Order: sequence, then C-alpha cells, then structure tokens
Amino acid sequence: MGIRVLIADDQELVRSGFRLILDNETGIEVVGEAEDGQSAVRQAIELHPDVVLMDIRMPGLNGIEATRLVTARPTHQPIRVVVVTTYDTDANVYMALRAGAVGFLLKDSGPALLVHAVRTAYTGDGLITPSVLARLLQHMSGDLPVQPVGPVAALTRREADIVRGIARGRTNAELADELAISVATVKTHLMGIQRKVNARNRTEIAIWAWENHHVR
Repeated sequence: MGIRVLIADDQELVRSGFRLILDNETGIEVVGEAEDGQSAVRQAIELHPDVVLMDIRMPGLNGIEATRLVTARPTHQPIRVVVVTTYDTDANVYMALRAGAVGFLLKDSGPALLVHAVRTAYTGDGLITPSVLARLLQHMSGDLPVQPVGPVAALTRREADIVRGIARGRTNAELADELAISVATVKTHLMGIQRKVNARNRTEIAIWAWENHHVR
C-alpha cells in the first residue's frame, strides 16, 4: 500500500501543484484536499491518511489548531502532519511543532524536498527546512517560551544518547549505526522516551531536549 496523503491549503493552485507532484511519485497517493482547517480535521477523521500537508493561514480554523486536533486523536496508526507554509517565523515553527507536527516545510522548498518530507514523515522521522531549523535551534533553549512539564522519569544512559541524537536531527538508521544497535532497538527506546518526557513524536522529543539543555 502507498502513502496516503491529505493536502490542506486554502489556495486551489497550491493544492493542485502539490497533487501534481505527489501523484507522479511511486508509492504516494493523494486521497483528499481541504480548503480550510475544519475540512482538514473532518477529512483526516474520515479518510485517516498517513500524512497531512497542512497550511498555517487558512480561513476559520487555522493550521496550528487543526494540527493539534488531528494529532491529538488516539489512533492505532498516528497521522503525521507536515506544516507547509510561506511564513517561517520562529513562533509559527514553534507552535506548529508544539501542536504535534513532525515537520515544517516552506512552500518554495521545491518538489524533491516536498516528496522527501512526505516519505520521511511516514516513517516516523521529521523534516524541517534546513534554514528554518538552524535559526530555530538557536532560540530553542533561550528566547522561545518553555512549556511547563510534569515530573520526568530519569532517562537511562542509552535513552539520553538517543535523545541527544534526535535533537541533532539523526534518523533511526543513523542512531542505530552510531550506537551499534538495531533500528528495532532504537524504536523501542523511542517509545520509552516518549512516555517519560510526555512527547507524541520525535520532534517533541527534540524540543524537550533543547528546552531542558540536554543539547548545546
């Protein structure tokens, strides 16, 4: 089965362009289009796509709130949201990731990066446009607001290694290679880490690591 994608953007030209790019890719199928946040949430519930490409500025319910509603639903197979927008301000990136998005991409990033973001999100990894990520990480442990969290269970030494790797953008395969363990073992550790730091995905683990000074 291919990767099922829902495109949410208030501009028909953008939706059509994304569909044209993705429909030409082997193993990717666009299953729906939404022109506003409410429609995006409704179609995500009805169609249960693997990945949602979500614009931020849409009429009615914006993309940040729509992302929060989509990712908050308890499902056996999580829906991965990649925010694709024209506006790359630090606050937008931060709020999108805090809402549960696994990736953040600029609309002018190009077809290849768009396809890569979809495939990366599907595997559970995250992708943020490099220029945006570099600037965001400069603020992550300083200027951006820190969200209050409850008590965190102590991380094991191996879990701490994985947390630092995730915060630096490492994939599961790269972590497995660096730590000389299997990808399956990395995934097992990730599930434990998510429970301990109350994170829904690896992107939130990275945010937690930067906010709590586990990475410099």
